[in-house]
Amino acid sequence: MRGPGIFCCCLTAFLLLVGADDLEELEIIAKRDRNHIESTLKLTEEKPKDDYSSALQRLRKIYHTSIRPLEISYKYNELRQHEITDGEITSKPMVLFLGPWSVGKSTMINYLLGLEDTPYQLYTGAEPTTSEFTVLMHGPKMKTIEGIVMAADSSRSFSPLEKFGQNFLEKLIGIEIPHKLLERVSFVDTPGIIENRKQQERGYPFNEVCQWFIDRADLIFVVFDPTKLDVGLELEMLFRQLKGRESQIRIILNKADSMATQELMRVYGALFWSLAPLINVTEPPRVYVSSFWPDDYHPDTHRELFLKEEISLLEDLNQVIENRLENKIAFIRQHAIRVRIHALLVDRYLHTYKDKMTFFSDGELVFKDIVEDPDKFFIFKSILAKTNVSKFDLPNREAYKDFFGVNPITSFKLLSQQCSYMGGCLLEKIERAITHELPDLLSSIGLGKKPGSLNCDVTGCGEAPKNRYRKH
Repeated sequence: MRGPGIFCCCLTAFLLLVGADDLEELEIIAKRDRNHIESTLKLTEEKPKDDYSSALQRLRKIYHTSIRPLEISYKYNELRQHEITDGEITSKPMVLFLGPWSVGKSTMINYLLGLEDTPYQLYTGAEPTTSEFTVLMHGPKMKTIEGIVMAADSSRSFSPLEKFGQNFLEKLIGIEIPHKLLERVSFVDTPGIIENRKQQERGYPFNEVCQWFIDRADLIFVVFDPTKLDVGLELEMLFRQLKGRESQIRIILNKADSMATQELMRVYGALFWSLAPLINVTEPPRVYVSSFWPDDYHPDTHRELFLKEEISLLEDLNQVIENRLENKIAFIRQHAIRVRIHALLVDRYLHTYKDKMTFFSDGELVFKDIVEDPDKFFIFKSILAKTNVSKFDLPNREAYKDFFGVNPITSFKLLSQQCSYMGGCLLEKIERAITHELPDLLSSIGLGKKPGSLNCDVTGCGEAPKNRYRKH
């Protein structure tokens, strides 16, 4: 019984020694100041919200009238497995957190949102703690939403996740929090990568689910711990999925204040050495070195450097929020370009098939020859001769073997037959959207016009200036 008594006596002596005021000062020193977060992200500014509803309405109408008909007619979703919903068009920017287990992803979200010591905070720990895909959204009050409910709600952008099965939906959770930052952006926390775990042990296609979120993320934070720099098969697969999204990737070397300066320099070099084979681009993604948690930096560390790095990352995040509408329009235009190229390819395959068919030909053998060696029939080279088609946008040739294995070539119509007297031609409509409608919508925002002044009833959303060099 002596232990507790001695502890109480020591605690009493400590309280008398330092005093209550000194204790409060110690608590203040122990926690980091958050003013730079609120000022950089403009959370304290009381400014009128921009009305993007009219611009989003116009964007949605352009998609449904000019892009989606061709997308459905040539079954683009079965090639790319990327279906765009109204909820995705109107959704807020998405920030995705990826990385190995226990590197501080959940702690970083808690820190950015100021959720520490509140009922809203995400559970954290030294062991693997996050086993679900957690989506943090804005709401009038604290509310937890099951994955099955999120997928069933068509007004949200998560309904396509149903295709990954019920096992995954049980690992999906949404949390609504009344926070100013979440009014403008959504955060997605992911399960940590564990290299000694097999994919089938998760019970759902983890990499495919990650790809779904990667395709829709506006900003991707890949977080590392200085003590967990080993690169295994699962991390290699993740970076293969990130290929082509280098502009959205930010590498974060977290917990930097836990190491001495010389050790940190070596870890920084080792991180680049490990990631170099996985990121095959001329300019590597930006790397931020800091410690993203509420406690103050450890003494004798480069706190000024870490603070500047943190502010730079917050500026990156704020830029994504400010450019949300421009990014959305650019995303829809990029999607339209891919749909157009896919339609042109299917049309070329069908033309070649019809040219090679004779009365005595076996249709399956003829088309098999075309699919196995499309270069022999100049399928892809003929598409490059079209206007506004880049060779870097052409899909993989192998993908069309699987595509036509499920969808017979005879089930499609030629593009020249995809026209009607009232609706016009599907190809012309998507080309008009790519070259005129979407750029006009983008430029009207960039010129400083109010998005609320755009109205489909006034502009028509489908009208384009006539080409004076073309006979009408």
